[in-house]
Formats: sequence, structure tokens, C-alpha cells
Amino acid sequence: MWRSAPPFAELLAGCQHSALHLEMRDHYDDPDEAPRVAAWKAGHRPDPDDRASWWRPWLDMVAEAVARGVVIRRARIVSEPVSEYTKYLYDGTFTNVAAGEEVRWLPRRNASDLALPGNDFWLFDNRLVRFGYFAGDGAYLGDEVSDEPAVAKLCSDAFQSVWNRATPHAEYRV
Repeated sequence: MWRSAPPFAELLAGCQHSALHLEMRDHYDDPDEAPRVAAWKAGHRPDPDDRASWWRPWLDMVAEAVARGVVIRRARIVSEPVSEYTKYLYDGTFTNVAAGEEVRWLPRRNASDLALPGNDFWLFDNRLVRFGYFAGDGAYLGDEVSDEPAVAKLCSDAFQSVWNRATPHAEYRV
């Protein structure tokens, strides 16, 4: 069944084993992120040794879930050469890793023969899928969840195929 998604924090708090996230866009336009993107464009890079300057509520949620035993994996399919926004994401991904996420990158040219859903998604405990919808310019349009077993299997299989080909963050270079 398809329905409006509850708040993300609620979905992650209810997660018991795994949360998988597949990102397939080269640009996202999140108004909350705009000040960080602008600072990055101006030359600011987060200092890994100054955790207080970059730790934020999202990373707290991730760290709390990981501490409860939830494995959080994020795979990003990216065009190469990468977009400016992807460079921004790459430079800040150490914060996701510090919070406990495992992150991998897959060049889009290496995904041509993979069956992928049409939208980014989160898959919680291999049973609940949250699809995120975005406009062509990257603006967030909303989301829906599905607990249909066939949809969860599609997303699980797609994620795993990307994960198996993708390069771990520590080894990927933009």
C-alpha cells in the first residue's frame, strides 16, 4: 500500500536492523543545506577535528540508530566528471562516516545494465520503502512509503547490485 510518509526521524527510530539509501541525482536543492553549500563554494571545508562545527541533528539520529545496531548504508550513483554539488557532497561525506554510515560511490556509466527504481529511496529493514520525489532542478517535492513486498524486493535488489559495484568512500576520488 502507498501512503504519505511519516517523518523521517520516526522511520529511522522504528528501524531495527538496516536502513539503505540509494541516491541517483547529481544535484539536490535543499533550502536547509543552502548555507553550507554557499560556504563550501566560498572555500570553507569542515574541519574533521572540529566536530562541534559540523555535527548536526541528522548525524545524531544516524549515530543513535547505529548505536542500537542498525546498519546504515548509502550508495550514490554519480555522473563523471562529477557535478559541483557532488564535489560538495564528497567533501562532507566524512561526517556521515563519522556518524556510522557506510558510503559507496558508483559512476553512472557502471550502472547501465542495472535495474533501478525511478526515484531515490530509503529501505528500512527490507520491508518499508520511502521514495523521495524531486523536481528537475533538484527541489524536493515530497515522498511516499510502501510496504508492498514486491516493491521492497525491487529496492533491496537494486541497492545490493549498486553496492556490490560501488567504491567505498575512502577509496573513491572525485
